[in-house]
Amino acid sequence: MTKQQQKKIAVIGAGIIGLCVAKQLRDKGYQVSLFDNEGIAQRCSKGNAGHFATEQVFPLANKKLIPKLPSMLFNPRGALSIKPSYALKMLPWFCRFLLNMRTKTFKAHTQAIRALNELALPAYEALLAGSNYKSLLTKNGSLLTFEHTKKRDIKKMYLDFKAHNVSVTWLDKKALRQLEPNISDSVTEALFFHDVGHTIDPYSLCMLIFNLYKEQGGEYKQENVTDITSRSSEPIVYTTLGQAHSFDKVVVCTGAWSKPLAKKLGLNVPLDTERGYHAMIDMHDILSRPVASAERQFIITPMQQGLRLAGTVEFAGLDAPKRVSRAMMLLDHAKNLITNIEHGQISQTWMGCRPSLPDSLPVIGTAPDNKNILFAFGHQHLGLTQGAITAKLIAQLCQDEQPSLDLTPYRIDRF
Repeated sequence: MTKQQQKKIAVIGAGIIGLCVAKQLRDKGYQVSLFDNEGIAQRCSKGNAGHFATEQVFPLANKKLIPKLPSMLFNPRGALSIKPSYALKMLPWFCRFLLNMRTKTFKAHTQAIRALNELALPAYEALLAGSNYKSLLTKNGSLLTFEHTKKRDIKKMYLDFKAHNVSVTWLDKKALRQLEPNISDSVTEALFFHDVGHTIDPYSLCMLIFNLYKEQGGEYKQENVTDITSRSSEPIVYTTLGQAHSFDKVVVCTGAWSKPLAKKLGLNVPLDTERGYHAMIDMHDILSRPVASAERQFIITPMQQGLRLAGTVEFAGLDAPKRVSRAMMLLDHAKNLITNIEHGQISQTWMGCRPSLPDSLPVIGTAPDNKNILFAFGHQHLGLTQGAITAKLIAQLCQDEQPSLDLTPYRIDRF
């Protein structure tokens, strides 16, 4: 029996991050137990936009956002909504968010996001090698469209992407329609990102990863982890079933629900949730790749079930009820962006909680005082994108290897 086979690792959270981590560790020969009370990929990973957004290298904490905030907040169909009763509670997070807009900080965080994104798709190809993942992961690029943005601003954006090694082409109206004939006449130009992928079904992709993990002997426990203790060299995981499980290592991948577990370990993380929505339209063969709107701040992705309209940011906490109107309004935006969907009907709506940190970077690494407790959460809008590379980095830490990236920007005690 190898050294890895003798070691037991708990992975808490069965979203896309936890699934990738669990499979990667099982590939390395570890005995892995995956915990999630909700089931497999039942939260944000189930209903995301399906966009492997490797082009999104810039943090959301961007000075360019400040003049847009009033229109975003006070437009009932705008991309940003804050529940009035939650505004005071999120004020400390928002203040940190503003501080991260400083030029030096913004540049450093851009480099940190870019470092993860550049390795994102190759990491998935390695993780899923030998499976039929190519039926679920299509590398066909994506579009960022413009309706009334000034040409000089598009040029600035284009040059910024080029400067950060993002493969992009600036398309005029004619070239855009050759690529996507159903784009509306109101769209004047677009940026075409070449090295970008999308999945036709995020949930099926998650289930593929889970089934591969199970076939390799990985264990799944549908239990809610309530506490982790690190009093000894072997962390102990406690569940609501009243059980205590001892492991050699524990990896926390609980997304927007990670803050309480981190706090039990003495770590205060400024984690909040950006609630995102989607609406499904049962229409096919309209688009061949994800199409996003720069002005409307949403994205349309062609999927197995039809067109998924996704986006918006809502700050209201984890427990507030879903506001269906936030999903329904996406159809009006889509009708302005795409032709031939004027009579489209929404067949399904969904809401999920993105784990969001004010610097737009995830937490990836070990606890400051115990290398046997690891963290992988807070990926904001890039959880799907960064799932496999995060798993690779966590596995390297578990094996006491030098990580492929410098993990200093992602440490949990950076705040």
